[in-house]
Amino acid sequence: MNEILFFGRNEYPKFIKNEPNQITKPIQFKFENENENENEKQIKQISSSDFSTIFLFKNGKAIEYLNEQYLKNPNQNPSKIQIENIQKVTVGWENEAILTKEGNVFAKGRYINPKEFINISSLIEDTNDRVIQDIVSGIFSIYLLTSNQNVYGIGSNNFGQLGFDSEILKKTEKPILMMKNVSKIFSGNTSHRIFLLNSNQELFGCGLNRYGQIGLGESKKDKPKKLTKIQNIPKGKIIDIQSGNFHSIMLIENENENENPKRKLYSSGYYECNGLGKNENTYEFTEIKSSLFENDDNILDFSVGDEFTLILTSNSKLIGFGHNEYGQLGTGDTNNQLIPIQIELPKLRFNEDISNYHLSCGSYKSFIYYSPLSFSNLEEDLIKLFERKEFCDISFKIKNGEIIEAHKLILKYRLNQNENEKLQEIISKKSIKESNQIFEMIYSNKIINPILYSEIKEIINSNEKIEETIKRIYLNENENEKDFIIEKKEKQYKFPKLILIMRSELYRGMFLSVTNDKSNKVTDYSELSNESFQIFEYWIYSNQIKDEIQITKEIIDEIKIGIDYFQLNETNPNLFDLLINKFNNQN
Repeated sequence: MNEILFFGRNEYPKFIKNEPNQITKPIQFKFENENENENEKQIKQISSSDFSTIFLFKNGKAIEYLNEQYLKNPNQNPSKIQIENIQKVTVGWENEAILTKEGNVFAKGRYINPKEFINISSLIEDTNDRVIQDIVSGIFSIYLLTSNQNVYGIGSNNFGQLGFDSEILKKTEKPILMMKNVSKIFSGNTSHRIFLLNSNQELFGCGLNRYGQIGLGESKKDKPKKLTKIQNIPKGKIIDIQSGNFHSIMLIENENENENPKRKLYSSGYYECNGLGKNENTYEFTEIKSSLFENDDNILDFSVGDEFTLILTSNSKLIGFGHNEYGQLGTGDTNNQLIPIQIELPKLRFNEDISNYHLSCGSYKSFIYYSPLSFSNLEEDLIKLFERKEFCDISFKIKNGEIIEAHKLILKYRLNQNENEKLQEIISKKSIKESNQIFEMIYSNKIINPILYSEIKEIINSNEKIEETIKRIYLNENENEKDFIIEKKEKQYKFPKLILIMRSELYRGMFLSVTNDKSNKVTDYSELSNESFQIFEYWIYSNQIKDEIQITKEIIDEIKIGIDYFQLNETNPNLFDLLINKFNNQN
């Protein structure tokens, strides 16, 4: 179930045929044969720049519209990307990068391979550091964040955007290590700069800073020779940073004890290009103030194009400012806007669910798209469960003073069998600081203190990642931690009640409670038959329908009532689609 609105430059590539090259108001965009393949084309992400636009679908597949200037035959658009299990896509001015669920990164473009995707993560020199968890693109550069929290850059360094003096290093065709101990990376598809946030919540930047786009202060213009710590960062949690050609925008979330978290935008850079939302140059990140940001309103999403910015708020307001020569602000004209203005939104199909709409700005084009929550896979849900503070039963401080909420169960499983007593003996002789370091090394599988590690290394499952440990706890059917059984037939499917409850919370209006009777069955307040409810509860947990289940029209009609009852018809049509497809295949 999709909704995509498009506006701005409708050429290079031509997205919507029979429409002008400048579309100044948001209009509906549809794929060819969308109605016939709607379930396969549920949008997860859109990334766009001058080089191309990529549409990533929730089934892990993607298509791209290339700038016709790079094509011999314009009729090639759109084309399928021949890579499976895609997790994220990012498009720069002259590059594309694809992150797969397995942690590989495939890229093409200038300074890499202009014609076909190559695996750039396999080019990292350290073979133990090739699993990638995030990617971002700049104009001529691509940045990779590994599972070991290291950042690599590849491509152009003409403006020092790879963290090295541009007089010494002009470009690299292999990923080069930029920084260690990084938690988040930020850039922009029309940007010559990168921002890195380390585990101590310190922000660093490098690249083109001629107009203060990095926010280093007026005295540090042009291009830093190396990654430089950015001072005077606004207080609060950094949610996102996006950078255009002449400006950068930072989203900060402030937590107040008596109020819901409030998000504010800050900008730095060159105001005359209209991207700042202010009428003066700023060389540090300062707040974008406007009466449009009401007290009861909050920023849901924002996106930065070449020299413009769009913002979506919880009160269903679309706000924008910046260059508008192609109508990319959606105001109905091509007038530039120096300060924030509200833009009229057409009636959205799912307006009551505005939090599931997202923005994506390319160089001179804009998209608004609907992408609701969907069930993640079991492994991802297990990780989410163990990140929830209320389910934790042990705390320890790590080196930077941050408190880690953890689980005795995970610590137990990361030890080799029957080594708990030995661990307790070691810890009893240590200080609180050393005990915390031991817990952190067991929990994270990182050597924080080599001397202490030498004492405990024999009792740790040292080659196992935390994700693998969590899976092992809950996928081992012989363990008594399982307390929920989906069905008792040829095989029992045992799962923790907490996982089931947590998954149910993803959906508005849905409630499940676990009984304490001997059957360990989940009950709700609908009137589904036992057969239909069995299908329903298995889908809740696995997002699948078992192969051996025979689907009848009566079951479909009954579960449709259940879907409506739980208000799942808009947030996730997947169950109904699965039923229809299975019914059609059986008949």
